[in-house]
Amino acid sequence: MGARFVNIDRDTPMLLPPDLRDWLPEDHMVHFILEVVQTMDLSGFSVNVRGTGSKQYPPSMLLALLVYCYCTGRFSSRVIEEASYCDVAVRYICAGTHPDHDTICTFRRVNRKAFEQFFVHVLEVAAHSGVMKKVGSISVDGTKIHANASKHSAVSYVRAQGMLEQLENEVAALTEKAEQSDCSQQEDCAFNLPDEIALRKERKAKIAEALSVIESRHEEKLVRERQEYEEKVARRQAQRAEGQKPKGPEPKKPSSPVEDKAQYNFTDPESRIMKSGTGKHFEQSYNAQAGVEVESMLIVSNTLSDQPNDKQELLPVLDTAKTNGFKANKVLADTGYYSEENVKGADARSVDAYIAVEKQSHGIELETILGEATTEVPTLPAEATAKERMAHKLKSPAGANLYKLRKQTVEPVFGIIKHCMGFRQFLMRGKEKVSGEWNLVCTAYNLKRLFNLKQAQTGESPCPNLMQKWDNCGNAENYPSSNVKNCAHRALLNLFTNRIDKIIYVFHKSLNFPKFGFN
Repeated sequence: MGARFVNIDRDTPMLLPPDLRDWLPEDHMVHFILEVVQTMDLSGFSVNVRGTGSKQYPPSMLLALLVYCYCTGRFSSRVIEEASYCDVAVRYICAGTHPDHDTICTFRRVNRKAFEQFFVHVLEVAAHSGVMKKVGSISVDGTKIHANASKHSAVSYVRAQGMLEQLENEVAALTEKAEQSDCSQQEDCAFNLPDEIALRKERKAKIAEALSVIESRHEEKLVRERQEYEEKVARRQAQRAEGQKPKGPEPKKPSSPVEDKAQYNFTDPESRIMKSGTGKHFEQSYNAQAGVEVESMLIVSNTLSDQPNDKQELLPVLDTAKTNGFKANKVLADTGYYSEENVKGADARSVDAYIAVEKQSHGIELETILGEATTEVPTLPAEATAKERMAHKLKSPAGANLYKLRKQTVEPVFGIIKHCMGFRQFLMRGKEKVSGEWNLVCTAYNLKRLFNLKQAQTGESPCPNLMQKWDNCGNAENYPSSNVKNCAHRALLNLFTNRIDKIIYVFHKSLNFPKFGFN
């Protein structure tokens, strides 16, 4: 007996527009995202001002569109625009409309502050639903994410000095030749000397700007290093005054000259060359930081830096977490964050710091496997340094067990963002815009994580009453214009109204009836 196949008919027209809700399961993530967006006050979002008097897309729809597409690994505004035609969930969000890529990109670019408010709103939803506590431990780590610029568009300080000198010589030579040339000779010349001079002057101005930026960065770094040097010297002098012998080598005074390898990128000047991956190669990147709540693995703080080193990033993460409504009582961080200033800063914020002072073993030690490991911690001497006290703290059973949580909380978050969501390069340029994009990525991760946690917690859809709420929406006058589902409801009705004449025409044509004036 021959195989039987389902009839696939792409030619018969539908007499009525389909209900997109029937094309998505009730426990689909898009329903959850729409409900979270609905509960947010969107008055802080701005819309595109065209000056044409045409209707604007509501911020609720554009916000839900961006967040859902970031959750599903679509970051380009052109890819998102294309998805509004071919992805059922995206068509459901847009209610059959198709915002163009410029509208999407502009909305993402101008609403950085509003996106930060939405990030906090998602955390409030998580706390209200019982998934996350507002007080607890956080793990802090950073990851290098490629900037929207090539490292080959960068120039080093020593190379820029050579290029500037060469351009000055070329401008002088061309200017002298132009002064010596008369009109007839100028016409016979194969090159337009004024244009060539103007081109080299423009390049010279860009190189001079690059040198100025590199030097100003070095001055800022020098001020910071001098302050650290003076604090170390004062601390060692105080120890000598008390009759104690300072440990370790004498601190070195910061050098004044600018490093020859200091670089400037012409495409995105605020990005930096940073070690990437295993540290064996360099990329043009930003340093993206995240503070992750240990129990829920939700990001409670996100910051972005142009510094390759993490030492200056711990305290800003703690301050941002507090601003977002989360009170950290313990912080876990690796060796890149350790400094006495960070430990003191955490203590001043009433945060118990667990920061590694040396590389930690990733495997199980042989003594532990053989059952010969000792749990006894050596006695801490009274004159122990801050670094020794921190090392002793992490070797205690309670400290070691707590620090182990760092690897299994914050590091998987970066793995999910980079591998599962596919976010490995920023699309925006400039630190401020890139910071807003990183915040949007963290918001998308939190929504995706919150959706999965709610499903695991209840064993059912996080929004079981959504379809009932939609069916009971009734008159559009009873709901605010920012309601995404209401907009979708009205858009589907408009779609039906605007296309009914063509549908009837197709129906009559299929029955070979004469045309009754339909367009």
